[in-house]
Amino acid sequence: MSMFHEDWSHHGPTAADAVGYHLWDELDPESVLAVRRDARLLLCLPSETIEALWLAGTAVGPSFFSGGRTGVTSGTRWMETLTDLCDAWLTRRAQAAVPAAVPAAVPGEWDGVELADAVLAEIGEDRVVPEGVGRALAECVRHCTPDLAFRLLLRAMAQLGTASGTPSGAALSPENYERLAALGSALHYGEFVVSEVRHLVK
Repeated sequence: MSMFHEDWSHHGPTAADAVGYHLWDELDPESVLAVRRDARLLLCLPSETIEALWLAGTAVGPSFFSGGRTGVTSGTRWMETLTDLCDAWLTRRAQAAVPAAVPAAVPGEWDGVELADAVLAEIGEDRVVPEGVGRALAECVRHCTPDLAFRLLLRAMAQLGTASGTPSGAALSPENYERLAALGSALHYGEFVVSEVRHLVK
């Protein structure tokens, strides 16, 4: 998501071309597989929910899914496109063939299923992201994985918390941040994942 800022079109005439620009040959295959896994998981959600989550975590604006210069017409189709781009990269790298139908579920040690209630609680307590985005994140917890939903929550908080027009008071207390950090630790995140929202602490 982080590649999709206001100037994403500098990296390609369409959104798919911009992603292809960032899928250079020297990437770690595990990084590409991680993107593919997330895209496949998000396909468990309705297209409108995918769109809400994508727009909350990027700076592209609502026209991203208009089918204009992005070439993207729906959240579902965009996740399918990302999956196809990852598959093409993996094929180029002469990795083992990627099955046509990869289960959306991920191993239990990655998905944080035991933390579902805690992630839902943080989504419910959050005052940075709009209510509609919160509902989309809750769907992600229930139908994808708590891990993916928590990463998308952090991404949306980092993006929306600094956006113009953010409601006053949209900030984190030190206690909020400590809970987020504890969840990040429980999910075995690196030190810089949760710290993306440290600037929101008031």
